Amino acid sequence: MAGTEKPSHDAIEAATDDAGGTTKYAAERGQLATDKYGHSTVVFDPAAESRVRLKIDLFIVPTVSLLYLFCFIDRANIGNARIAGLEADLGLAGNDYNVVLSVFYISYIIFEIPSNVLCKWIGPGWFLPTLSLCFGISSLGTAFVTTRAQICGVRFLLGIFEAGMMPGIAYYLSRWYRRSELAFRLSMYIVMAPLAGAFGGLLASGILTLSHFGGLHSWRMIFGIEGVITIGLSLISYFTLTDRPATARWLTEEERALAIARVKSERVGTTEVLDTLDKTKLTRGIVNPVTLSTAFIFLLNNVTVQGLAFFAPTIVKTIYPKETTITQQLYTVPPYVVGGFFVLLFSYISWRVDKREILIALSAPMVMVGYIMFLASTNSQVRYGATFLIASSAFALGSLTNAQVSANVVSDTARSSAIGTNVMFGNIGGLISTWSFLSFDAPNYHIGNGLNLATASTTLVVATATLLWMNRDNKKRDNRSVEEELTGLTQSQIQDLDWKHPAFRWRP
Repeated sequence: MAGTEKPSHDAIEAATDDAGGTTKYAAERGQLATDKYGHSTVVFDPAAESRVRLKIDLFIVPTVSLLYLFCFIDRANIGNARIAGLEADLGLAGNDYNVVLSVFYISYIIFEIPSNVLCKWIGPGWFLPTLSLCFGISSLGTAFVTTRAQICGVRFLLGIFEAGMMPGIAYYLSRWYRRSELAFRLSMYIVMAPLAGAFGGLLASGILTLSHFGGLHSWRMIFGIEGVITIGLSLISYFTLTDRPATARWLTEEERALAIARVKSERVGTTEVLDTLDKTKLTRGIVNPVTLSTAFIFLLNNVTVQGLAFFAPTIVKTIYPKETTITQQLYTVPPYVVGGFFVLLFSYISWRVDKREILIALSAPMVMVGYIMFLASTNSQVRYGATFLIASSAFALGSLTNAQVSANVVSDTARSSAIGTNVMFGNIGGLISTWSFLSFDAPNYHIGNGLNLATASTTLVVATATLLWMNRDNKKRDNRSVEEELTGLTQSQIQDLDWKHPAFRWRP
């Protein structure tokens, strides 16, 4: 069939035999795109692949980036609302604010992996817009709470609906991009986390200049206006988010085949890009050694990232107590802009060198220096400068860690559970962060700053140890016999091996 056709200049050139040498054949369900050693059986035309990748960038990334921007804003805007009077209006005292933050993470952590499995089952094209719609409604509901119990209830719901966004988008993009390309594309939506801090601060300061929004006043307007914007974006995304390459109307038939085949060619022993849910492969994604070490690193990292998101306005208030509320909001913006730049820079380097673990390790020293500055000095300019150092490295791990766990599994099912596990651990770190800056520790926050110095130091140690282990284990795998270990196994059993396949190699 396809092997007798002459490939177009925009497709794949023949590589090995007539049957397996075209894009269309390699993309077909039930056909392998690698040999038993994990080498691609097709050669791709770089120009054609570049054109397809650009199309995917333009049609996929903007929508998910906007959804995640308002996902993070709806989560973190409580920090802006706090210094605009939320605590006084709701009668929050002592550590009540920390309790409200913790409730969000409890539901977030519980529903993380189930949500990502559900995303695979339903399909990201429908699942992600639905989640966005639901957390937009939850954010809008926050504008009408009057007691601690009510805001805790709304934040619990917000955690349920936001649980699937970060891992869901990461899993969704892994359907479209090669291993080396993924980190940079993940960064193009994860950069919305620091930009949400910047834009959220600007938006909050702008909203607070209004006299009212309908019947809402003061901090309630922040939740009301931002919730309405999220709802509108989610409704639009139902029409703009394509579920998978095979259903992309904006790609030609040859481009759809190329989009599928190029991803498939990196997955040893795989006969389809989108496999059916399988308990064995779900488990492979969770108990993968690289998944677990990377997830632990993301836990440590999120103690810093989420703490910065929730407490940056409070930290700035202690540094510049005499400034107006709006000015304090604006002071939170510049560190996030710097953080956004470094998210893209780290991930771009990762794309070009196809490395992630070394960059994860190198992100830690800047964060360590930032928290040493916080602990060693009470000078306001020094401390404000420290927030720039912290933001410049801490935010980059969102894209790098998710790309790393994605690169070190084979099947689509294992990838969904691996990414879900990584983000679940990350949000355990987020839960810890809600108790890292306590009211009795103000204004110097020795406990919070000391904790973040410890997490950054541990990140450096764990990432370095993981890198050394991956290289060592790959050398051991070089001595394994692929033929002997695969003898007698069916194709289904070979696919279930996932990262235990003898031809699989860790991708640092």
